[in-house]
Amino acid sequence: MLTIEEACQGFAAVGSEPRMGVLLTLVQAGNQGLLFRDVANRTGLPGSTLAHHLRFLVAAELITQERRGRETINRPNFERLEHLSSFILATCCAALPQTDVTLMQDTPSDD
Repeated sequence: MLTIEEACQGFAAVGSEPRMGVLLTLVQAGNQGLLFRDVANRTGLPGSTLAHHLRFLVAAELITQERRGRETINRPNFERLEHLSSFILATCCAALPQTDVTLMQDTPSDD
């Protein structure tokens, strides 16, 4: 489970449209990741701008980077992303009586 500080850092890291685009690009690429130039090509971001956004994502531990010679492979950190995505829902309905929670779970969704 993440601390509230870690969750805030993660949510802040994806709080800009370009960073969310970079993260989604890496998630779509899967565990193999992408080279810096491939992320730049897919997102259309200039190199210096991309480097800035990648630093935010690395600091929040949402992605990892691996140096291979002169190249850097960027990969999504799926474990951290899973913890971040479940952070809000972990306390779902904690203030409600158990019967209310059961009723909410039985309510059909509009999907």
